[in-house]
Amino acid sequence: MNKRLKNKLAKLPGTPGVYFHKNAKGEIIYIGKAANLRNRVKQYFQKSRAQDLKTDTLVNEIADVEWRELETEADALFLEAELIRRYLPPYNILLRDDKSSIYVRIDYKSDYPTVTTVRRPLDDGAMYFGPYYNGYAIKKALRYLRRAFPYAINRPSGKQRASLYYHIGLDPGLEEGRTSLQDYRANLKKLMQYLSGERVALIRNIEHEMKKAAKEKDFEQAAKYRNQLFSLQALGRQSLFGDREALDASRDHALVDLATILGLKKPPVRIEGFDVSHMQGTDTTASMVVFVNGIPDKAAYRKFKMRLPGNDDFAHMNEALTRRLREENRKKWGLANLILIDGGKGQLSAALTARDKAGQSQIPVVGLAKRDEEIIIHKVLSMPNQPFDKLIDEAQKRGAYVTPTKDFISILLPNNSHAVKLLQRIRDESHRFAVSYHSTLKRTRQTLSLLDDIPGIGPNTRRKLIRHFGSVKAVASADTADLQEVVGAHKAASLAKYLAAYR
Repeated sequence: MNKRLKNKLAKLPGTPGVYFHKNAKGEIIYIGKAANLRNRVKQYFQKSRAQDLKTDTLVNEIADVEWRELETEADALFLEAELIRRYLPPYNILLRDDKSSIYVRIDYKSDYPTVTTVRRPLDDGAMYFGPYYNGYAIKKALRYLRRAFPYAINRPSGKQRASLYYHIGLDPGLEEGRTSLQDYRANLKKLMQYLSGERVALIRNIEHEMKKAAKEKDFEQAAKYRNQLFSLQALGRQSLFGDREALDASRDHALVDLATILGLKKPPVRIEGFDVSHMQGTDTTASMVVFVNGIPDKAAYRKFKMRLPGNDDFAHMNEALTRRLREENRKKWGLANLILIDGGKGQLSAALTARDKAGQSQIPVVGLAKRDEEIIIHKVLSMPNQPFDKLIDEAQKRGAYVTPTKDFISILLPNNSHAVKLLQRIRDESHRFAVSYHSTLKRTRQTLSLLDDIPGIGPNTRRKLIRHFGSVKAVASADTADLQEVVGAHKAASLAKYLAAYR
């Protein structure tokens, strides 16, 4: 980091705004928004930041930083999109996935204009604003903007009455003529002005119209303008993405703390969580959830239908890890920097056995026991060549209660520890995913009928039988002659023979 950049970072304000990273030539290479410019921009240069190749490449190119302070997070949200579209910074394209971008679509010229969000703009004559890279924030902002500038979200089919949204002040009520199309479009113009990042000019214009209406004693219209101003001011007080920024910082701390406590060389980029779910040994499933840089990567989740019968959590955990660490899966999915097992010493030991048998002893594996949220570590196997005296010291520095036994170490961190909160989140997600798949299998099994197990009887024949007899029970009690009328002599003979055991 050069001296000029260091001095600039010291002057960053703690206000919302948009920041510009520049290279040595003075070219804008990245534009971002922030609820707190000081915290967000400095985060790029912190050693505790979770490392990834693309962001590291960006940071290495940053020679200068500029910023523009704004009054609200909403201003930053909409101005960022406008400036990215204007300057097309290379790292905004490199660091962001097209799948995550979202546009606001306004079909202004339609005879019934609507405002919606879409993933990809079309050449359909509508107005598009974006792309925005925080779908959560833009949808939240639109909900508040709808209070200031009521708009329709879809065209009603055959309705002539105003919707509920009109009565709560969120829809223009074109169906009943409560608002003229001309006035509605004028309102949409203001919304589009706000989306273009012209909030200050828009508020000045509304204030002017309000005073003009009051001067002309059109107090009803003046009150509408006043309410718009109040709604815009309320939007300015909302946290649209600042809570996510705080979460990002917490996540970074969690990864760094985790690496320090476990003695890892660097924060674990990819953490995989495993859990097993069953009911009295039936429909047993296992889940694998994946967190990358502390956030779930749901596209990488995997589920396993257990082949081993019975109620044996240890054996099923071993099976899940064995299947996950097969050579073909290692090639397709890559490897984790850390594996988290939902369970205590038994489940952890079973997972370690599977890991070592697959020849992947370099992968750290720890457990999280439900009862007291203790991190369970095997002294020899969890992290090979780890000096455990140092590990215990680091944990105790963070207020942990450490209990060593012959083969294991139990680390009970304070409940407010960032590392524990991250591990709990991963463990809870793996549990949710396992239970979800187990429930699906159970429902499928419960909906299977007696007819599903009969050889030679396919879906079409089953439907034909149920349609004719009305139920599986009626099919089971039917005689061969009745069955023959529906499915023919050959199938009727097979059916009668199979069903005889259930009569």
